[in-house]
Amino acid sequence: MFFDDFVRVRAGVKTDRGGNQVPDWSAGAVSRLTVTDVNVQPNTQVETADPTRTVVVTGWRVQSAPGTAPDVRAVDRIEWRGLLLEVEGEVAEWSDPTDGSPHHIEFTMQRATG
Repeated sequence: MFFDDFVRVRAGVKTDRGGNQVPDWSAGAVSRLTVTDVNVQPNTQVETADPTRTVVVTGWRVQSAPGTAPDVRAVDRIEWRGLLLEVEGEVAEWSDPTDGSPHHIEFTMQRATG
C-alpha cells in the first residue's frame, strides 16, 4: 500500500528590499528530499468555468507508512509524477496510541490549472 514516493521541495530564504526574510524558490536556493513509502490517493477535483477561463483544482491525500514521519511542512511543494504540487493546510502527525511516538503523517496536496 505504501509504494509511492515524491520529492519534497523546500524554499531557501532571501532578504527582500525592505530587509524582510522571504522564501526563495530559485533553483539554487531550494532543498530537496526524496520521501519513500507513502500512499497517494485522489482526493478532490473541482472545475470552475467563466467566460475567460476554466480552472481545475485537483487534490491528493498522502499518508506515510506506519512508523515514519517524513519532514514535510505546510509551506513545502511536492514533485510527484512530473507535477509540481502545493501542500494544502497543515501536515497532521498521528501518534502511536501505545507509546506516543510518531506513527505516521497525513496531508493533502493540490494543483490548480487555468
